[in-house]
Amino acid sequence: MTGGGGPGVVRAAADASAAYRAAGWWGDDTVGSLVRRWAAERRGGAAFLGGAAPFTWAQYDEAADAIALALLSGGPPDGERVAVWLPDGPGVHAAFVGVERAGLVTVGIGHRAGDREVAHLLSLTGATTLVTTAAHAGRPAAQVRADLAALGAPVERHVLLDPAGAVLDDGLGSRPPVAPRPLAAPDPDALFLLNSTSGTTGLPKCVMHTQNRWFYFHQLAVEAGALGADEVFFSAIPAPFGFGLWTAHFTPAILGCPTALVDRFDAHAALDLIERERVSVLCCVSTQFIMMLDAQAERPRDLTSLRCMFTGGEAVPYERAAAFEDATGAKVLQFYGSNETGVLSGTTVHDDRERRFATAGRIVPEMNVRLLDPDTHTDVPAGVHQGQPACQGPATCLGYWGDDAADRELFTDDGWMLMGDIVEIDDDGWLTVIGRTSDFIIRGGKNISAPAVEAEVATHPAIAMVAAVASPDPVFGERVCAYVELRPGTTVTLDELVAHLAARGVSREWFPERLVVVDELPRSSGGKVAKGELRADARRRAARPDERP
Repeated sequence: MTGGGGPGVVRAAADASAAYRAAGWWGDDTVGSLVRRWAAERRGGAAFLGGAAPFTWAQYDEAADAIALALLSGGPPDGERVAVWLPDGPGVHAAFVGVERAGLVTVGIGHRAGDREVAHLLSLTGATTLVTTAAHAGRPAAQVRADLAALGAPVERHVLLDPAGAVLDDGLGSRPPVAPRPLAAPDPDALFLLNSTSGTTGLPKCVMHTQNRWFYFHQLAVEAGALGADEVFFSAIPAPFGFGLWTAHFTPAILGCPTALVDRFDAHAALDLIERERVSVLCCVSTQFIMMLDAQAERPRDLTSLRCMFTGGEAVPYERAAAFEDATGAKVLQFYGSNETGVLSGTTVHDDRERRFATAGRIVPEMNVRLLDPDTHTDVPAGVHQGQPACQGPATCLGYWGDDAADRELFTDDGWMLMGDIVEIDDDGWLTVIGRTSDFIIRGGKNISAPAVEAEVATHPAIAMVAAVASPDPVFGERVCAYVELRPGTTVTLDELVAHLAARGVSREWFPERLVVVDELPRSSGGKVAKGELRADARRRAARPDERP
């Protein structure tokens, strides 16, 4: 990346940008420029669905302009960070485009983020302008502002929007407005958004995004799903996160297709929306599609409009994915990557079921995937197919904002970006995730993949959701502890679960030795299972034998 005038002018390196443009992977459009185009060409066409009436491209364009002008009336310098903490709906996307058109940088914060996480993100990014609705989680704006200030993150300007993006309060108070400068020209190579890692352990880091990385990702998505201009999307992922960005903010805007949104995920409401709006492309994490599969079994809907479902963020459970395909007819697809790397591999509608469920797809050639020894970060020897993947290519981010130590962990010394997994890549380029470098349970010197255990435990008919973590043990070092949510009206004991796994021929090392039944697994602000909380609970239980399950 390059600078030269402060953080606001961070851009993709010129040599990489030129090469990616020459290859046709990057271009000159932004979401803001495309919204302007669709507003001119199809003013009354639906951009977003899910409310009482469609939210049109013209409304999207007008709301974004109004937000941009309101922000500029405060006289911010180019590149100033603006924190956007809004529920999913038209308003959050209008805010992202409004910040873009103002020449500022969005700090995208998931609506479910807690105050401590928000305060950390404001302090880390230096954002002193906050955009929310008039009330957040039942608190009036003034209380939100006071609560954040008490955590060391004073908000100097609080802009209030309604759910559709209309400006209710420009946050200037008695300050006289500044005459707005002209709206910024589109620059898809510039830093446009900072978002956080999912925050499952510790305080989150902020990832720096250009728009062109997601325009490239869009090309892969179109090829994978055979997507056309007549799609109707439903993205169940919070907008600020990587998966939510391409599925709700970028790809629908590039295609000019409507996107159905809900402000808070509920499986039954999501299925009703899919049926009502005739959704063709569903985008959700594995936990969400499993919830929808169970909800569909409880109350069937007509889901024949669905053609494909993109999932990811967690291991894709084979049997549940197969059941979803059988129930809906939609092919289950995934990309393997991260908020930081973008994508390393993916499956397509042309791949058979075994490839789509048992692997993470074929590696993307232009991402130049390497396999490294996880300890030395040197290439694995010739003929070795397992290692920690690293990549360089047009889908990667610019790095972390204001965190050199985190960048040193993200990048190798020679500038390749790392994933936190151990994978296997066969001779034909198919990638299979063996486990996370930080998600192994080491029992008696044996590495056990937590995602592999979860996939097997999830096959028990009583279990709706599962997360496997290490439980400390004085003899073996660690034992497998499974936290589970049960289906309504069912029970399961550890002995019953072990018997089920034994009948499936599962390796004994994978058998959970501790079982904890919970009403609901904890979730991070990005919607994933918050394993950090479960690991802490497992350590607490291990230290108090009377609490062991």
